[in-house]
Amino acid sequence: MKAIVIREFGPPGVMKLEEVPTPEPGPGEVLLKVHAVSVNRTLDCKVRAGKYARPVTLPLVPGVDPSGEIVKLGEGVTDRKVGDRVTVALRLGNETSGADAIRLLGVHAWGGYAEYVRAIAANTTIIPDGVDYRTATVVTRHAPTAFFLLSEAQVQPDEWVLVMGAAGGLGSAGVQVAKYLGAKVIAAAGADDRVKVGLELGADAGVNYRAQDLTAEAVRITGGKGVNVVFENIGDPELFPKAFAAMARRGRLVTAGGHGGGVVPLDVNRLYLNHITVMGRTGEHPDAAARSLKMAAEGHFKALIDTVLPLSEAAKAHEIVENRGGLGKVILEPQRT
Repeated sequence: MKAIVIREFGPPGVMKLEEVPTPEPGPGEVLLKVHAVSVNRTLDCKVRAGKYARPVTLPLVPGVDPSGEIVKLGEGVTDRKVGDRVTVALRLGNETSGADAIRLLGVHAWGGYAEYVRAIAANTTIIPDGVDYRTATVVTRHAPTAFFLLSEAQVQPDEWVLVMGAAGGLGSAGVQVAKYLGAKVIAAAGADDRVKVGLELGADAGVNYRAQDLTAEAVRITGGKGVNVVFENIGDPELFPKAFAAMARRGRLVTAGGHGGGVVPLDVNRLYLNHITVMGRTGEHPDAAARSLKMAAEGHFKALIDTVLPLSEAAKAHEIVENRGGLGKVILEPQRT
């Protein structure tokens, strides 16, 4: 089969399209014909560059979130059949939540930048009718995490949620999941067109945090009360304290990202005087992928997709993501020539 292989860390050009043996599914596994896989800034680009926070062994085929069609079953697989359309969870083994689940498909095992990928059957989720592979890949990459983060923050109906990076992969999922849970949402982004995306996804209000005072606007929108939850996945040293200052008493900030650097100032006086909680979380609930795909099938989740490219253009895909160009995810389609 054809696959993108990384044999040395470096710029996008280190990724090469190679002919490699097609894997065979082992006990409890399935072989998937990959139809879509997304490109992610941390789990793909940083891994390729050798800048990922955890050890990575080369050679490696990246790709953490493939979706496709099951073409072969391993021994003992009874709850999946050839022809099933499925997505694959990125965590290896049976771990489904928590920072201790650190072995990831496409990071610690060969992933979905390939025509075929081997996957643990229990880690697959059936794609509902009416949901295409591209959408399924985007939905299962980010919506389960958004559900997990917002549940950890204990979001309640009619509470205000400030979503940072509202037009990004995780941010756009955060906007939609928060609305699905009954919250009121402020979509915050760094450009007017990106704020507009958040509003189109259902946010009740928007703030351009590069052109407006984020704290003042959030407080104004909430009638002087401040937001109950901040959904944060940027970790920018200028933006983080502004979002933090926008929180109401007993507010909760939950974060799963640091694309803006990750080292930020923290107003400890405000933290304890206002009984604020700051949480760092990764993971998802066991049923989150199915719940997220059902949400998409019912028309409650829109997948933002910017560019779709063949496997041979993986380097270009990484350049697009690293340059932060476009709106939405970049998708590779291994079956596309």
